[in-house]
Amino acid sequence: MAKIEESEIQEIIEKLSPLEIKIIPFLNHSIEKMREKSELDEVSIQRALKFLESKNLLKLFSSKTNLIDLGTNGIYYKKNHLPERTLLIVLELNNHLTLEEAKKLSKLSENEFKVSLGVLKNKAMISLVNGKISLSASKTEITKKFLEEQLIDLLPAEKDKLPPEMLLAFENLKKRKEIIEIKEKNTISFELTEMGKKLAGKEIKSDLIEEVTPEIIKSWSKNKRFRKYDLNAQVPKIYGGKKHFVNQSIEQGKKIWLELGFKEMSGDMVTTSFWNFDALFTAQDHPVREMQDTFFIKDVKGQLPEKEIVSAVKQSHESGVSKSKGWQYSWNHENAKSVLLRTHTTCLSAKNLVKLRNEKLPAKYFAIGKCFRNETVDWSHGFEFNQSEGIVIDENANFRHLLGYLKEFYKKMGFEKLRFRPSFFPYTEPSLEIDAFHPEKKIWLEIGGAGIFRPEVVYPLLGKNVPVLAWGPGFDRIMMLVNEISDLREVYKNDIQILRDKKVLIK
Repeated sequence: MAKIEESEIQEIIEKLSPLEIKIIPFLNHSIEKMREKSELDEVSIQRALKFLESKNLLKLFSSKTNLIDLGTNGIYYKKNHLPERTLLIVLELNNHLTLEEAKKLSKLSENEFKVSLGVLKNKAMISLVNGKISLSASKTEITKKFLEEQLIDLLPAEKDKLPPEMLLAFENLKKRKEIIEIKEKNTISFELTEMGKKLAGKEIKSDLIEEVTPEIIKSWSKNKRFRKYDLNAQVPKIYGGKKHFVNQSIEQGKKIWLELGFKEMSGDMVTTSFWNFDALFTAQDHPVREMQDTFFIKDVKGQLPEKEIVSAVKQSHESGVSKSKGWQYSWNHENAKSVLLRTHTTCLSAKNLVKLRNEKLPAKYFAIGKCFRNETVDWSHGFEFNQSEGIVIDENANFRHLLGYLKEFYKKMGFEKLRFRPSFFPYTEPSLEIDAFHPEKKIWLEIGGAGIFRPEVVYPLLGKNVPVLAWGPGFDRIMMLVNEISDLREVYKNDIQILRDKKVLIK
């Protein structure tokens, strides 16, 4: 082993920060003793040890243990007895009570009372006969603490250090709501290196300058020296403020459409069936309207637009417009008044077409907004999601233009690998589905639909039949791929560590 020179020790001393100097005299003690003697808090101790490790004075070790502690209910029960003890006290004073009487006197909730009955019956301390509770425990059994009570008195404690009978009590309490909780405890220890052993226990005096202040400048002397800084030393991470990646993605999407010459449209998230379904030529008996797919607002009716628009939509459904035969059924005004959470942002496009009746064409509009559907939540579905909506109203527009707009948008969002599939929607013809390739799952992920609005949609709303290119991709799935998220639920989980580590991928 090479001999450590005095000059090496001196060089390290000149690099020591005030925190490190404070704990060096106590390096031969445990971390707990070090904290007590140095009067530094736990974070400062850990930081100082990390600095010393980077200078090769010690080696840090970390181990994780499960710490059992009291939950919200556990804190309350420690002060006011477990529910079963409360019931036992009542029965000791008033034996042979009916269930209703026992519950009333104990002042326990329905759930606490049921749990208490089960616990005491399992311990053979009560008997239930003909709806009456009788105390069957001896005086000694009543005064003796339950194992569960003993465990509560012991907490907090490390799970691995509990005796077998306390582990049994732990398993019993774990089944009950918020009495105990398990926390992961990180324990740090260290081992001194040869250089560390040379410095450990020494009282180090340092007159080296840490920072330049007005006072130092005023009293400057050539004899004063600055502390040497280790540029390779790890420092605490600083998490600056930044926008949530969901907001970043939405802003990027809006920026793309605005750069392509589109105007933004917006509207309420609560709308009527008229705008959400009827105006888009969705038949009133179409399965998509059912409660299984749509969140309807109970016992609420909305208002329909002006009579001219309603009549035109009614005709479109019943007998058709512009050489169409419609759906050939009797259209119902009351069904159209039903109020719901919008299932797509296409209802905004329908409303906007009405506003464009007397406006100069062509026109281009977009929206990115929240929609709601009664979906089962999984890695690729949610009951609340964002949709990117767009329409182009132009007499010269065609299907090629539609594909061009979609390709340009997705290219700017960072997607190169797309495919378009023929599809069907009640309000567009021709229609297509847009798929993007998911590189991690190695599958094509459906991200939205598009098409050209049917005359049955355009004519009643716009007053004339003009080609209207329309699309409505699911924006949350776009965010998943752009931000390298494999599970949609993580988008809104708001895990602080994930948000801190998330890079700004969209410029």
